Amino acid sequence: MADGHRQLLQAFKNSPPSPFSPANSIASELLLSTLLGHFATESPSPHKAPAPGGSLGQLARGMYSQNHGVGHNSRLNGAPGRQQGMPLMHNYQQQPHPYQQHVQHHQSIQQEHPSHGSGSNMISASTYQSGVMPNSSPFSGHAVHSSNVPTTRGGSAQQITEHWADQLRKHKESERAHLSNEGQGHFYARSRATENKGIPAGPSTPGGSAPSADGGEDRTRPYSVEKSSERQYWHNLDMSGQGLRNITPKLFIYEFLHELFISSNRLTSLPAGIGELRHLQRLEASHNLIGSLPPEIGMCTALRELLLFDNRLQDLPNEMGSLHLLEMLGIEGNPHFNPRLRDKVMEEGTKALITMLREQAPVPMPPPRRESIVIQEDVSSSLERVKAMSWNILCEKYATEAQFGYAPSAALAWEHRKGIILEEIITRDADFLCLQEIASDVFNDSFSPELTKNGYRGIHFARSKAKIAGMDSGAVDGCAIFFKPAKWILLAKECLDYVKLSINRPDMKNQNDIFNRVMPKDNIGMVAFFESRATGARIIVANTHLAWEPTLADVKLVQSAILMENVGRLAEEWVKRKPLSIKEKQMILMPSSLLEEGQEAPAVPDFAPSQEYRNNNDIPLVVCGDFNSTRTSSVYELFTKGRVAPDHSDFGKYQYGNLTRTGPQHTFSMRSAYVHLEGTPDELTFTNYTPTFVDVIDYIWYSTNTLEVVELLGPPDPEYLKRVPGFPNWHFPADHIQLIADFVIKPRKDKKIKAEPDFGSSSNDRSRN
Repeated sequence: MADGHRQLLQAFKNSPPSPFSPANSIASELLLSTLLGHFATESPSPHKAPAPGGSLGQLARGMYSQNHGVGHNSRLNGAPGRQQGMPLMHNYQQQPHPYQQHVQHHQSIQQEHPSHGSGSNMISASTYQSGVMPNSSPFSGHAVHSSNVPTTRGGSAQQITEHWADQLRKHKESERAHLSNEGQGHFYARSRATENKGIPAGPSTPGGSAPSADGGEDRTRPYSVEKSSERQYWHNLDMSGQGLRNITPKLFIYEFLHELFISSNRLTSLPAGIGELRHLQRLEASHNLIGSLPPEIGMCTALRELLLFDNRLQDLPNEMGSLHLLEMLGIEGNPHFNPRLRDKVMEEGTKALITMLREQAPVPMPPPRRESIVIQEDVSSSLERVKAMSWNILCEKYATEAQFGYAPSAALAWEHRKGIILEEIITRDADFLCLQEIASDVFNDSFSPELTKNGYRGIHFARSKAKIAGMDSGAVDGCAIFFKPAKWILLAKECLDYVKLSINRPDMKNQNDIFNRVMPKDNIGMVAFFESRATGARIIVANTHLAWEPTLADVKLVQSAILMENVGRLAEEWVKRKPLSIKEKQMILMPSSLLEEGQEAPAVPDFAPSQEYRNNNDIPLVVCGDFNSTRTSSVYELFTKGRVAPDHSDFGKYQYGNLTRTGPQHTFSMRSAYVHLEGTPDELTFTNYTPTFVDVIDYIWYSTNTLEVVELLGPPDPEYLKRVPGFPNWHFPADHIQLIADFVIKPRKDKKIKAEPDFGSSSNDRSRN
């Protein structure tokens, strides 16, 4: 044997190149080709192992098979690695791969057609045979693809599209890993050890920025932010090549996993618990015996790569249509796979298949109706009841496929969603209906006329951007309060423009942070003052929609403080006013401006005398809205405790006049209505439900000294949610759910004038007699 060739062989044995380095991968193939070309003088029978001291071609094959993929001993799951330096087996014979016929099929396809010239942008047949892609590795983003390389399928010529070329490349990479897993297992842990070693990952609780369809941040809807300083130091787990037949449910407690490798095992199915891994971005389950996927796979909406090469799949569940971020679905090597779905991937790619599954899926059965939960029984019928409903109905312009790609387009359509919303409102029959994200044209053209037929009247205020020149004011969303004039009369209403109110405050108008942080947000609130026709009792109803960004916790606190300050001011004004006369109340019910000439106001039942209050805290108060604040926020603290310290962490380094000098505060005794369900099986664990955010951020606050909770609308069915990645969908028309609280107004405890005790006639009185 020539000395030069012997040195090449010795170098290859001593320093096996990593197959996942682009340069070394090409070098290893060139070296192997050199050894095979110069020393393989005969082709051994595939069924007969070579004798010791056989041809150098056989020796080179044995070396490459044994050393392929050997890397660092560290593993992604922290287990100790296997010892390096496996003994060289001169009589090694690679066993036939159980799915080798699929590889040979694609190799024969490529051999039937000569490659194009070197100046072309095509991939030669030899490239697919060797598995080497120029400037690519198994973890590189893209390689050079061809959309014109012909193949044969079903006896007729078929072009290999760019999508299918990418499929074949991924399949080849998966086969390499499988061959390595057969020898050692944990291939991905070994090949990724250096990449993961000592690199801190994201927060301990999954969250952070919400992914959008283009891979960036979702900048219009809520998402999670973890305040804890604890960090999660691993996001991937490799259990490949371990001969597993089942996966323990304990695996799915690791909800923070981004990558899971379970390839090269004996799995026949994936458990339903896979849906718990809501942050999973890559699932490698190739080279198993998987025959079907559970519908819960649709819960993994963060998936970008789902590899199922060389399994026994025949079909896909419709729930996979929710995987709107999926870029690669590996299906090659499943001999009985649905031809219609396979052709879709071959011709148009993974995203087209996911879209088809989502759009063509039948409408699922509706969930059980949300039931009311009784908080207090045997409530006296003499007490006046007040039923309040709050709902962010998701403005039409925000319900886009880019924001909610997991939802079918027909379910996102405004006409479909509007019908469900109106039906729910009419069915629930609340006294006060507080809506957020309702556009001006929707209020005027749809909701107001429709709800008027059902005994409601409404008031609406649009966000301040409606005043900007050139904007379509009808499309600008805002807040609305609907009420039943047969039961309540509207005494006053006021729009709270947080920007205007903050910059006009003497203590704030010179603060830079007001202009830099509060002023860019055009959120509003509204306050309305009502009186009961039957009892003369008065009530204040407020509605608001605060800033949504988690990074603006200080702004939300400022907006909440301004809201409560103005609620208190309005209450104080009406405490001082004289009660209205019956005639004045009748004109409020039917303003003279709405009457035709000569027409008199319609007759109405007699009104009860207006009740009078000594101070603003005695007036019943209900505050509804989308506060975009969780139960650990300063906003929640302000409402429940009545005060927030001026040095609260949510303020950070920002300055807001008296709010950061003495702290925001209010004088009302407030509580969340749904606190009565906490710790019970009916606890409401979320009001906003999306793949990237699930938490309580909407509230109905009430004054505890004047109102008492009687009933609450319960949560959605938990079993139904196990297969629903997020709202909106066919049955839930918004990403928020509605809150309904039924109250009674407590009996008033007016101070009674005590009569002086009579101790009988005094001696002076007797002397006068």
